[in-house]
Amino acid sequence: MERVFSNTRCTFSLLNLLLLFSSFSSLAKTHNHDFVVQATKVKRLCETHNSITVNGQFPGPTLEVNDGDTLVIHVTNKARYNVTIHWHGVRQLTTAWADGPEFITQCPIRPGGSYTYRFTISGQQGTLWWHAHSSWLRATVYGAIIIHPQEGYSYPFPKPHRESLIILGEWWDANPIDVVREATRTGAAPNVSDAYTINGQPGDLYKCSSKDTIKVPVNPGETSLIRVINAALNQQLFFTIANHKLTVVGADASYVKPFTTKVLMLGPGQTTDVLMKADQPTGRYYIAARAYASAQGAPFDNTTTTAILEYKSATSKPIMPPLPAYNDTATATAFTTSFRSLRKPIVPTEIDHNLFITMGLGINQCPPKMRARNCQAPNGTRFTASMNNVSFVLPSNISILQAHHQGIPGVFTTDFPAKPPVTFDYTGNVSRSLWQPTRGTKVYKLKYGSRVQIVLQGTNIFTSENHPIHLHGYDFYILAEGFGNFNPKTDTSKFNLVDPPLRNTVSLPVKGWAVIRFVADNPGTWIMHCHLDVHIGWGLATVFVVEDGPGPMQKLEQPPPDLPVC
Repeated sequence: MERVFSNTRCTFSLLNLLLLFSSFSSLAKTHNHDFVVQATKVKRLCETHNSITVNGQFPGPTLEVNDGDTLVIHVTNKARYNVTIHWHGVRQLTTAWADGPEFITQCPIRPGGSYTYRFTISGQQGTLWWHAHSSWLRATVYGAIIIHPQEGYSYPFPKPHRESLIILGEWWDANPIDVVREATRTGAAPNVSDAYTINGQPGDLYKCSSKDTIKVPVNPGETSLIRVINAALNQQLFFTIANHKLTVVGADASYVKPFTTKVLMLGPGQTTDVLMKADQPTGRYYIAARAYASAQGAPFDNTTTTAILEYKSATSKPIMPPLPAYNDTATATAFTTSFRSLRKPIVPTEIDHNLFITMGLGINQCPPKMRARNCQAPNGTRFTASMNNVSFVLPSNISILQAHHQGIPGVFTTDFPAKPPVTFDYTGNVSRSLWQPTRGTKVYKLKYGSRVQIVLQGTNIFTSENHPIHLHGYDFYILAEGFGNFNPKTDTSKFNLVDPPLRNTVSLPVKGWAVIRFVADNPGTWIMHCHLDVHIGWGLATVFVVEDGPGPMQKLEQPPPDLPVC
């Protein structure tokens, strides 16, 4: 009789779950959008450029959905460059064909071509974003993804009176594609940007910019939810609002335990949701962002972008906030180590793959027949970058996902090393014999359901700096971070297994390390790379190939019929 009762109870529970899922599904919507990638005249800093945009908008359209909704986005390429679109931070469960990185999950959409991205938002709430994932097109091809809770559900904090969106960007007074092509030709670092932007506008501190400075309206006593995205191409940024405190409630579309700060630090790719109460005297207050530049001696854009927080009826001169020093690692660290998951997560405690991955810059000696003008990095060399001494090379005539799915040999090898080939003092004075990595399209294979831990270790090859490391297709728990060389005997005790934050992009500290964990529950080919685009171009990347699982919802979908060909 007990067995019958147990089975009945299980059946009842399963029925409840099915009814619950059915009710969620009936509330979920499908959103259709058309994205036309095209050249558009954009005037900034007194000069007009033919910038690549989506639908003639800079920044591009904001996509606003609820958790559980499906997006169908038809992209037509009317520009003169190849393009793909990446939906940054979207899990893409079984829909890797829609992830977007060029030559990883698809061939690029060629000029005149089109492709329809289809994917469902699943278990994510907060702020994500989308951007081009081809060359440096994302300098101007980007926009926000705002994910509200499912219909009938609310935020885990009091409903704000209003919501505002802040997208931080980076602007070149030139064609960004020309900038990166010149750097590729010379082997040197690319020219730094000429301005940072807030919602596409540089702000009052730049020439020819004041009349278009972004205004963010508030009423006295109101609480605003402000969604901040760092869409800059190559720069971590400090962000603040004069005289106002910011309460952080979310990051990378995951809720966090609220904490209050005056300054945010976001690496490219990261998002942060904050609550701000308009509790100051009626007036106008600058919203400001400028560089966190951790690489000693490296050139960077030292300008400051501004918008204006404007109380109703205020006409006074805006108040400028203090900003941290450009190299203020202490402030950056205090911010990044404050994050905790809002609710107790299920963190994998048993590990199937324990990887130790070094990451940093490198130097290639000038090839014998190459001219000096093509080797303009220090001492007649060319810049490069690597993970575990492998500088990643993109395929050129098929994507890694297609090669994996179709079993096509010769496109990649599965010998990406689980640890560096040589043990050395990673953050000390590194022997120059270790500065030149090998090149290859090496991936690391994972069985479905594998529990993975990665120690990310920065190196001091040429110089060390903070790297924003982004993993496609996954969120991961950040267990700990620190400075110097990771020591498993002493640093493991620092792991937060109780309430670690869930992110898709981690700030790897300058001359330091970070430890992340995730379960490989999403089949496909997923690139992990530095989100400073100059570094991914130099090879600071690798790819995880996750095999199908046994269940029907654990297998990669079949490729769509309009998948672009190379």
